[in-house]
Amino acid sequence: MRHKTVPRRSAFFLSLLVAISGLALAVGSPASAAPGDNGDDGEGAPKTLIQQLEAASKGFVEAKEALARSKTRQAQLAAKVKELDAQVAPRQAAIDEIIQQSYRTGRLGPMSALLASNSAGGFLDRAETLETVAVKENAAVANLKATRDLQQRAKLAIDAEVRNEQKQVTAMAKRKVQAESALKAANTGGNADEPSDGGSSASASAAPRGSNGSFRDESCSVDDPTTKSGCLTPRTLHALQEAQKDGFNHYVACFREQNSGEHPKGQACDFAAEKNGFGGVASGEDKAYGNRLANYFINNASRLGVLYVIWFERIWLPSSGWKAYSRGNGDPSSDHTNHVHLSMR
Repeated sequence: MRHKTVPRRSAFFLSLLVAISGLALAVGSPASAAPGDNGDDGEGAPKTLIQQLEAASKGFVEAKEALARSKTRQAQLAAKVKELDAQVAPRQAAIDEIIQQSYRTGRLGPMSALLASNSAGGFLDRAETLETVAVKENAAVANLKATRDLQQRAKLAIDAEVRNEQKQVTAMAKRKVQAESALKAANTGGNADEPSDGGSSASASAAPRGSNGSFRDESCSVDDPTTKSGCLTPRTLHALQEAQKDGFNHYVACFREQNSGEHPKGQACDFAAEKNGFGGVASGEDKAYGNRLANYFINNASRLGVLYVIWFERIWLPSSGWKAYSRGNGDPSSDHTNHVHLSMR
């Protein structure tokens, strides 16, 4: 009879093991849910908040870059005015010399050239001298006038750039208020410390810009290597590749169908803190990895075209820096405690 109890005991322990394993899987499953699997839009916030943050951040960055271009243009114009100022003095001196010479010797006109000549040849010589002097005078006056006209236009252009700078500063301030007001209305957005552990010192290669220095609008037109079926904008793909090139090679998922945000536009990626996928709340080296990655994107925001970054219940906005972002459902994915969310322009 003893030989019959062994299978029964084995079956009992096997059933117990299966039950325990099932319990462990049931408990662990919410922690490993991927972003978007919990019913939200992946950014852990209502559609209206995401739209406000997107518009505010994009408007702020565009105004900031327009301000930088305006300041560069103003500096170029100021250098041009200085150059023209240096040209005015010698050109005015040349005219003054012609006037003084005419005063000392008497201005040579057609009648005086005729009366003072003793022969036809003498008259022609004097007439030729008259023409040379006239050409010289006209050229000197024309050069001075052209230089002064350029001076005036450059100074007017500087005034226009100053007004444009004031306009951009005002726009930046409004966009800052827009972003922070949207967070406040959602009962979040308080000040937050930046993640520790610094960031990679690597400088990402700059994404291509247009002839005026601004980022071009891009469509979701290149294959997403993280999903195999979705698409990305070229700028988002560039940011992904730059991060991977600089050592951030943990699991990534980019394109995703959802109701709002940048994922369905191919302008966002979720970078897992864990090596092989989205796990529970990051800790230890995984959290340090997320800290470094978040700061990497912030340090290279202008080069890459970063719109905002979300990590560990905080959001980084170009207008305001780190703010509290506690709009999740209490799970690691919507709270962004297991991945760094990157949104691109």
